[in-house]
Amino acid sequence: MWFKSKKTEKVNEEQYELLKNAEARIRQKKRLYNHFVIFLIGSIFLIIANKVLKYGEQYNWFVWAITFWAFLFVVHFFNVFVTHKFMGKEWEKVQREKLVQKQKAKIAKMEKDVEQEFLDSDLNKTE
Repeated sequence: MWFKSKKTEKVNEEQYELLKNAEARIRQKKRLYNHFVIFLIGSIFLIIANKVLKYGEQYNWFVWAITFWAFLFVVHFFNVFVTHKFMGKEWEKVQREKLVQKQKAKIAKMEKDVEQEFLDSDLNKTE
């Protein structure tokens, strides 16, 4: 009762990670949906400004503004639903492990070089 077993601790850590990941995904999707609603309202406002309020009426500039904004929305959508699938938590974990291994290899090489320099300096002193 007073002590947690390693198995329980690991399960809690895994559940915590899953919960944290789920919350992050929910935030991403919520931001995307908010972006879509703001895009729709903003597009309507741009059309009204150009056509009804006659701001720059000689040219239909709202088309370019909405097209650019739509492109940004598509990039956001792609990032949330496509990129995250391929570069999600598992991908991050693999990349992190690769970087750690590279760092360990560099540290081992540096230690070996330092040892070799130390041995070389000792040999020079004894001669």
